[in-house]
Amino acid sequence: MEHDLIIRLSTFWVIFSFSFLVALTGAMSPGPLLTYTIIKSANTGSRGYLMGLWVIIGHAILEVGVIVLLLLGFSFALKHIFVVRGIGLVGGVILLYFGISVIRGVYHGTISDSFVSPPARNSQGNLPSENRIMENPVLGGMVVSMSNPYWWVWWATIGLAFMVQFDISFNQWPSLVAFFLGHEAGDLAWYLVVSALAFFGLRRLNRKAYYAILVCCGIFMILFGVFLGISPFLDTGLGA
Repeated sequence: MEHDLIIRLSTFWVIFSFSFLVALTGAMSPGPLLTYTIIKSANTGSRGYLMGLWVIIGHAILEVGVIVLLLLGFSFALKHIFVVRGIGLVGGVILLYFGISVIRGVYHGTISDSFVSPPARNSQGNLPSENRIMENPVLGGMVVSMSNPYWWVWWATIGLAFMVQFDISFNQWPSLVAFFLGHEAGDLAWYLVVSALAFFGLRRLNRKAYYAILVCCGIFMILFGVFLGISPFLDTGLGA
């Protein structure tokens, strides 16, 4: 009995560790979710250093659904060229909108920079409103993740291969828990570091430097949105 428990615990930590490292490697790669986290962290008046936590919570909620779908056998859909193209188009539009909104906010002075000066108010004396979905970091984390077709492809290929290799299934629920917790811990570890650096670091900049960084982030989101929109049509390696 004790021997079986030791084996199960060893298996749990092996799967957790591998899942953590794989997720951490992916999380450290530049992408729209990372840029969104930087923008949200720097643009939050208080506790912006926790934006990484809220963004990853939204990201994790979405990944629960993806893992369940993969375990139910829906991986073929995520490899279908028309599905990937559809996700790419919709995701590209969402990222374009978000990037343009950031740049437009900087241009009109409606981006909150309360740590530098009081935020601008509109003609009615009220604080400007932003897109409610993207304003909420949990929902924003879900939307930005969902808008990236390569995130779906990653799960249909690397993620699925990992699950097959380590026999992740509903029946092997300890392995499933280890895989999920390790994956989200890898994402969270990096995004907490990023949000803390963005929150505390950007507060030492003057307004112009802060706005310049936001514009660069906005441009990146726009370019990445264009890339996501057209790249699935250029990539013929996906299965039809």
